[in-house]
Order: sequence, then C-alpha cells, then structure tokens
Amino acid sequence: MKHLCVFASGEGTNTLNIIRYFREKGTAEVTMVVTNRADAGVIPKVRKLGIKVLVVTREEFYGNPDLLIHTLQDAGIDLIILAGFLWMMPPRVIEAYPDRILNIHPALLPRFGGKGMYGMHVHKAVLEAGESESGITIHLVNEHYDEGAILFQEKCCIEPDDTPYSLAQKIRLLEHRCFPLFIDSFLKEKK
Repeated sequence: MKHLCVFASGEGTNTLNIIRYFREKGTAEVTMVVTNRADAGVIPKVRKLGIKVLVVTREEFYGNPDLLIHTLQDAGIDLIILAGFLWMMPPRVIEAYPDRILNIHPALLPRFGGKGMYGMHVHKAVLEAGESESGITIHLVNEHYDEGAILFQEKCCIEPDDTPYSLAQKIRLLEHRCFPLFIDSFLKEKK
C-alpha cells in the first residue's frame, strides 16, 4: 500500500477529505501530515485520527531539508500532497521526490498563480478580472510557485452575484470532489 504525506498550513479540510477517502477506498494511506504552523487547525484533527504530525520551522524547512527528506523516507512516504501548504518546496525535497509532489491550486493556472496567490487573494483577483469561470488546478511541484506541469483542471461558472466567499465555496466543493479521485488515479498510473 502506498503511503502519503499531506502538507497543510491551515484548518485541513482538504487533508481530512483525503484521509477519509483513502480510509474508505483502502488503496493508499495518509500516514503523516507536515505543517509549518504550530497552531494549525489541522493538527488536533489528524492526531485524533492517529496520524503522525510533523511541525517544521522555516529554519528547519529551508536550512536543513535533508532532515525532512530522511524523515519522509524513513516513514516510507511514496507521494507528497500539498493541500493548502503556503511555502515553496526546497529544491532538495523536489529532487528527492521527482514527479511525486502534487499541489492543488484554487484557480485555473497559469492565470492567477504565483507568490501571494492563495485563498481569498485568488478568488478576489479572479472576480476583479471579470472572469466568467474559475476552477481548480492539480499540478506537479517544481522550483517555482504554481508553474509545475498541469495534470488536471476542473471548472465552475462564476455568477454575477458571486463574492470571493461564494466563489471559495464553489472551489472547495471542486477540491473535495476531485482531489482524492485524482490522487488515486495518479497512484495507479505510477505503479
């Protein structure tokens, strides 16, 4: 069985959704969660599920990425999933997990991506640009924010009365529906 590690910075709704999906399917297992915030809401939720949590500081993450790599390898991690993780991956981690780090972005890349484009910032920018649709993008991670190879996109319509909050809700539904399914199919292709 493949072992997954989810990197998250916030409440962990995508993380919990991925954990639930794979516990039901039994095709892989989330065995570790890495977060960059000691106060992240995801921590008590996944600990309650018996999943190991690793909190990393900026100094550890960028100053000694080999320690993180060894921790992931010792845990037998096959795939890294970024689900609301806001730091750029160190090049050493990308090298250690080539084509095995997935990120989900709450817009249709290559537009509305890059440094600072996360959460409500993205939804506000999409609406201010007068877009008629938005969506999600799942892509491989490389050394640049949101520039890795695009693997999957799903769209949703933007209504005239949508706000950043209502658009965020639509995007969240897409993320929860599509991300676990995509991860599952990605793992099957990697066998």
